Amino acid sequence: MQAFFTLLSKIEKDQFSPFYLLSGTESYYLDAVLASLISKLVDEASRNFDFTLFFGKEANASEVIETAKRYPMIAKYNLVVVKEAQQMSSSTFDELAFYATKPLNQSIVVLCYMHKAFDKRKKLFKAVEKMGEVLTVRPLYENQITKWISDHARSLQLNLTPTAIELLSSYVGANLSRLSDELKKIKLVVQKNEIIDKGAIEKYVGISKIFNTFELQKAIGLGKFSLAFQITQYLNRNQKTYPLVLVLSSLHSYFQKLLILKTVVDDSKSAFGSIGISPYFIKEYEAAAKRFSVREICDAMRYIFEADLKNKGIFGVNSGSNEILEILLLRLFTL
Repeated sequence: MQAFFTLLSKIEKDQFSPFYLLSGTESYYLDAVLASLISKLVDEASRNFDFTLFFGKEANASEVIETAKRYPMIAKYNLVVVKEAQQMSSSTFDELAFYATKPLNQSIVVLCYMHKAFDKRKKLFKAVEKMGEVLTVRPLYENQITKWISDHARSLQLNLTPTAIELLSSYVGANLSRLSDELKKIKLVVQKNEIIDKGAIEKYVGISKIFNTFELQKAIGLGKFSLAFQITQYLNRNQKTYPLVLVLSSLHSYFQKLLILKTVVDDSKSAFGSIGISPYFIKEYEAAAKRFSVREICDAMRYIFEADLKNKGIFGVNSGSNEILEILLLRLFTL
């Protein structure tokens, strides 16, 4: 996400734009940009005078524009933020587009359009693209999560082992905001230069040492049915911590990596890294890949997809999360 880092760099250097249009399906990036702008532009003295926060459902274009036309009283800039802008009407965007064509230099307007990308055909997009900053973000791919954790941990001066990174990825998934929060929480309790291993993640994040999604996929891959069944029972009893949708996502990602591993020609460490497999786990994945044919892996991914559809009430009868996961486990062990 080079555009994200470029934008943060500009903000850090006090290179501000009069209008920011932030949109997309990964809230972490949008929240980070907004937090950076507020940190740079707002202090306790100016907060009540030169900072205004609107919410899309309640805001109208005339209020936002009139606020943006005010001169700052204390700070250098008048900051106007609109959160949940996706709840605003199309006509509102058209009115804001007219302002965005000639924005006032003393004000900075930030529009946070969540959960989807802003329509590039809209007048507002074209106006802000010309006169301000547009950032459109999307979630990371599965094979990018472990690298993101590693990079973010390094930025916090945390030293995580490959096992710790894999466990955290398996437990939290692609929720970057939560991953960031967990790493910040770890930062508060560990010593400087401490090596953070699997045990530390289990202790500080609150993950069971044996019964978690990371150990479940490992047990399935190595053919340990008894252990896999025990883990499944534990996950079913703790669905608040281990929601089925996250368990299924983890399993699908695991078999997807096995499929790529079965068909990859380049067996170098860099090739494994490109599909999200740490060199530390290569032997484990290779052992699991030998147990399954390509067709069996494809069938496994189909079973997981069907389980996900059942869980969402789209396919078949949703008989409850417990039964869905138990039936899936039996299907995976009878491929």
